[in-house]
Amino acid sequence: MTVILITGVPAAGKSTLAEALSARLNLPVLSKDGIKERLFDTIGFTCREEKARLGVAATQVLYYAAEQLLKAGQTFLMENNFENASREGLIRLLETYHARPLTIRVTGDDAVIYERFVIRDKSPMRHRGHVVNDRYPEETPGREAPVLSYEAFVSGIKQRGMASFDAGGPCLTVDTTDWSAVDVEAIAAWVGENLQ
Repeated sequence: MTVILITGVPAAGKSTLAEALSARLNLPVLSKDGIKERLFDTIGFTCREEKARLGVAATQVLYYAAEQLLKAGQTFLMENNFENASREGLIRLLETYHARPLTIRVTGDDAVIYERFVIRDKSPMRHRGHVVNDRYPEETPGREAPVLSYEAFVSGIKQRGMASFDAGGPCLTVDTTDWSAVDVEAIAAWVGENLQ
C-alpha cells in the first residue's frame, strides 16, 4: 500500500498538482488546507492562539482521515507543506499500517515562489482561514499587515524543513518556477511506476 505525499514550499503549487494527479490517477486526495478551510468556515478564529489550535486540529483530522483510508488498504494522495514538526506523526502512521511513502517535493526559484506567495496573500480571493499570523481583521479592522519579507520567507522554509522534507521511500522533486514546463503526465507516470 502506498501513500503519495505532495509536499514542499508555500505557494509552489502543491494543491494544484495534487488535484491534477488525483484526476489522472483516479485516487482520492486529502489536503490539510482543504480541512482547515472547512474548520474555519464552521469555527473560525480571531487571534493567533485560536488560529494555531485550528491548524493543529486540521492536522489531526488529516491524519484521522488518512488512517481510515490506510485501514481500508486504499492508496491515496496527501497534500500538505509537511515540515520537521510533522514528520514524527506521519512516520508513525505510515509504519503502523506498513504503508510505503512516495514523496513529490514541490519547489522552485525562491524569488519566483516568494512573489507568488505575496500576490496570493494579498488576493481578496484568498480563503480567510489562511491569513498571515499578524492579521486578524476581527481585532484590527482596516489595518494593513506588513508583507512578510523575502528573507523571513526563505529562512522560515529552511528552518521548518519544508523544502527538504523526507519521509523515506522514493522522492521526486518538481520545479514549478515555470508552470508551463511542469509535465503532469510524466509525474503521474513516475507515481504509477513506483506504486506497490
